[in-house]
Amino acid sequence: MGEQAGLMAPGLYRMDCMEAMRSFPDGFFDLAVVDPPYGGANSDIGGGAAVRPAIRPIQAGRTGGTWASKYGKKIIAWDTAPKQEYFDELLRVSRDQIIWGGNYFGLPPTRCFLVWDKRIPEDFSMAMCEYAWTSMTGNAKIYVHTPQGTKDDQRFHPTQKPVALYSWILSKYAKPGFKILDTHAGSASSLVAAHRAGLDAWGFEIDEHYFKLASERLAREKAQVTMFEML
Repeated sequence: MGEQAGLMAPGLYRMDCMEAMRSFPDGFFDLAVVDPPYGGANSDIGGGAAVRPAIRPIQAGRTGGTWASKYGKKIIAWDTAPKQEYFDELLRVSRDQIIWGGNYFGLPPTRCFLVWDKRIPEDFSMAMCEYAWTSMTGNAKIYVHTPQGTKDDQRFHPTQKPVALYSWILSKYAKPGFKILDTHAGSASSLVAAHRAGLDAWGFEIDEHYFKLASERLAREKAQVTMFEML
């Protein structure tokens, strides 16, 4: 891992992902694994028309906020779907994309979609699974893993995904030397997984509260790995 000449080094940054992506050249990232919010009644979602059909919202707005007391703020406070220029930039800076929540955007058909089976009972309030759209051409896949955190790695973000899920994704779709992008880093699960896989990863999180907690989590992970490497 190392700093790229003339660009920000791999790591987690508190900044707007649009500003961040504009600082990178075309096709800089080998793989973008992103989980953008998909609420926002006033969003204008689109994609690079020259690359693929325009992306349009199929759901406008979510109420959110049911976990406010547990995670410190209402989901609706930040649950605004990205506008068209987000997808334009994402397609410009990355060679391949995995987009969680792809079913909320008018993305074109894909053969290689991913399903995260959470092993949640049908009568529970949370969704039993989540869907990711991908730009890859392989077969569709299902990954089974519960969403709960552990005693040593607590959940602190309402849409936090397990590190194991991202580790599985990287084992399937990333190769040594790949540069990874996460535009909405949230809890930094993707960056933790990338670090464990020995991959350079750039993550961006605009929310101060989540950025602080995610930075602490990532620092703990790197400290643990360094300690074990010294043994």
